[in-house]
Amino acid sequence: MRRHRSVRLLAALAASVLLAGCASGPSAEGGFVGGDGSLTVVPVAEREPAPQVTGELLGGGSFDSADLSGKVIVYNVWGSWCAPCRKEAPALEAAARATADTAQFVGINTRDLSQEPALAFTRAFGVTFPSVFDPDGRELLKFGTQLPPSAIPSTIVVDAEGRVAARVLGETTEATIRGLVDDVAAGK
Repeated sequence: MRRHRSVRLLAALAASVLLAGCASGPSAEGGFVGGDGSLTVVPVAEREPAPQVTGELLGGGSFDSADLSGKVIVYNVWGSWCAPCRKEAPALEAAARATADTAQFVGINTRDLSQEPALAFTRAFGVTFPSVFDPDGRELLKFGTQLPPSAIPSTIVVDAEGRVAARVLGETTEATIRGLVDDVAAGK
């Protein structure tokens, strides 16, 4: 009798998990939240300093956001295991190329335990902008509560004064990112 009750409980739990996966909006998977594409723009007067992002780049070298002072920075948080990241990669690359005069795109690769899958991702999707290798999320934690990139993917735009200006929670589009970069570069 006890075993049948346990089996029924497990079946009910499995059914609720499957049904929850069909829901719209943000969802949790593997400790991360799947974003809904929501956009937050911070008014200029309310912007707070972005953290200094540093680390090892995929494929070698190092990164320090302090070296990009005076330029709009677009951080994209991604993982090679993330389906929405694969879907948005071509749009991000196109936006990076279109805004190269005003913005520097920087990926923050998270939760890939080695660089090989991440490097394969960048080759497969033609991503040319650099990515910081951040397997344990240390760089992500630096953003704290001031628009934390709590979903994978997330995109954060930092203005030329080094302040967090906008965040897209979840998959984004080329038009959205280009529009954000243009607005932020214009001081909006």
